[in-house]
Amino acid sequence: MTFLPDEQYNELAFYTLAHPDPNFIHQHIVDAFTAQNADEQTKPIGMVFSLAGLYLYIEKGFTGRQVQQAHMKMAKHKNNLPSIQLPAERGNITISDVLMAPAGGERDHMIYKWCEAVWSAFQNNRDVIISLTQSIIQ
Repeated sequence: MTFLPDEQYNELAFYTLAHPDPNFIHQHIVDAFTAQNADEQTKPIGMVFSLAGLYLYIEKGFTGRQVQQAHMKMAKHKNNLPSIQLPAERGNITISDVLMAPAGGERDHMIYKWCEAVWSAFQNNRDVIISLTQSIIQ
């Protein structure tokens, strides 16, 4: 069965929102999907927040709940957001790959790998994202 990107997102969102883990992995799929599918029309706040979320998850080990809390702090400074450079390649793992993994531990691990791949693709923005998160969150 072939799904359109929005259908894939909805299927994965259903899985993560129903997930019993209190760490709220749903936030991570929101961030990975937003960054991987961004274009010139994507709002700067969406880009910056998604990359900050991926940075905090992959490099700092934040849970989805902690990323949400960081986003709330960042929202107070949303008028001073940096410009983000969109890379041509957005990671070698996609939402389709995540959905092919069996539900449970394998899919959860694939979500992590997806986030890692997308964050890696945006490394040209790493210093800007780190600077922003350190000045607001820490």
